[in-house]
Amino acid sequence: MNRKRRVLVVDDDLHISELLKLYFEKDGFEVTSCYSGDTVIPTVRSFQPDIIILDLMLPGMSGFDVMRALRRISNVPVIMLTARGDTLDKVVGLELGADDYILKPFEPKELLARVKAVLRRVSEHDTLRHDKDRRSEDVVELPGLVVDRSRYTARIGGEEIDMPPKELELLFFLASHPNRVFTRDQILEHIWGIDFYGEPRTVDVHIKRIREKLDMIEHPLWQIKTVWSIGYKFELKEESDS
Repeated sequence: MNRKRRVLVVDDDLHISELLKLYFEKDGFEVTSCYSGDTVIPTVRSFQPDIIILDLMLPGMSGFDVMRALRRISNVPVIMLTARGDTLDKVVGLELGADDYILKPFEPKELLARVKAVLRRVSEHDTLRHDKDRRSEDVVELPGLVVDRSRYTARIGGEEIDMPPKELELLFFLASHPNRVFTRDQILEHIWGIDFYGEPRTVDVHIKRIREKLDMIEHPLWQIKTVWSIGYKFELKEESDS
C-alpha cells in the first residue's frame, strides 16, 4: 500500500499552520508542522516530507538559512511563503533552490493547487530518471559537454556537474537547440509547463545558477548567451582551425 504524500508546513503563525494542516489532511496528505527554523532540518530527516511549505520570516534560523541548510542534505521541493511585494525575497529564495513561491495572504485552495503541480512535476522527473529504456534523443553530445536527460547527468570534459532536475532540463532544452533563441515565456512553458504560477524572472534565476556551475570548468566552444530584451540561446561556436 502506497503511503500518503507528506507535507511539512514551516510557519510560526499557529493559525496558518493549523488551517493548512486541516486543509491538506482533508485532501489526503499527511502533515506535520514546524514553528521555528531551528527545528526544520531534524524534522526533515525524521518525517521525510515530499514537499515543504516554508515561510521566510521565522524565529531562530530564517527561511533563507533553512533553504541553505536544506539544499546541503536534500532536493525536496520547497514552496516559499513571502510577503506581498518583496521581490528581492522571491529572487533570493529561488536562487537558493526553492521551486515556487506564493504571496501572503493566500487562499489555501491556490496553495494546494501549487503543491500538486510541483509534486506532479517531481513525479515525472523521477519516472524519467529511473527509466531503463534510454533513447538517443535523451542525450545531447557537444564538444566537451554531454547532457543525459534519462539519467539526469551532465558532464563537462568528463567531469560530472551536480544539477537539480529543473536546471538539467533547462540546460538540455537549450543545448538541444544550439544557436536558437528562446523567449523566457517559451522556456517557462516548455520546462515548467502551463500550470506553473511563477514569472519569467524564474528563468533568469535558473540560468544564473547553471552558468555558475558550468563556468567552474573551461568550455571555450559554447556558452549560454543572453539575448537582450528577448531571452536566451545556447551558442555553439565554430572550432578554430588547427
